[in-house]
Amino acid sequence: MTRSDLVARLAERFGQLTQRDAEFAVKTILDAMSEALAKGHRIEIRGFGSFSINRRPPRMGRNPRSGEQVLIPEKLVPHFKPGKALREGVDTKGPVES
Repeated sequence: MTRSDLVARLAERFGQLTQRDAEFAVKTILDAMSEALAKGHRIEIRGFGSFSINRRPPRMGRNPRSGEQVLIPEKLVPHFKPGKALREGVDTKGPVES
């Protein structure tokens, strides 16, 4: 499902929302989540899952062309851990209860 699919499904499901309102709602939610993660906060959506930031320590890698060693700096990367309801819904290949 893409972002535009999500917007279309929201507008379909909630008749009082126009396509533009649904798009604004999705953008607002995703922006708020991105901002919270950038600040180092954890996001938990019960039944769906949680988002957090993982730290990847610096390490030595190799340049594939020259073979020389290169220092790869530390990175902070987003991490998603699915909730129990989502895991079970995917495992049974049925829809997740909402």
